[in-house]
Amino acid sequence: MIRAQFTLDSNQRITSFKMTGHADSGPYGQDIVCAAVSALSISTVNGLEQVVHTKPHLKQDNDNGGFLEVTGLDLGHDSQILLKTFLNGLCDIQESYPQNIEVKMFN
Repeated sequence: MIRAQFTLDSNQRITSFKMTGHADSGPYGQDIVCAAVSALSISTVNGLEQVVHTKPHLKQDNDNGGFLEVTGLDLGHDSQILLKTFLNGLCDIQESYPQNIEVKMFN
């Protein structure tokens, strides 16, 4: 199961997120939950860097996969739009595949 954890500040802005685990919803290369989550997370990080021009801090396991931690997020309006869109997308996936992804928010 993919576990996504978002940390929010007192103004409900996303300050960090971490994703761990594997969806295991299908064979390697055919796992649609993994593909969807990967596309959303990569697009979000790329958007923060290339569109909003911020530089979040990334920790990831490039060899084994299944781990991404993003901290040092910009609290500005544009960054938060991307991050909340990412969170909404993961929540939508969770609704359809609750056995493969769990999304939690912490204050």
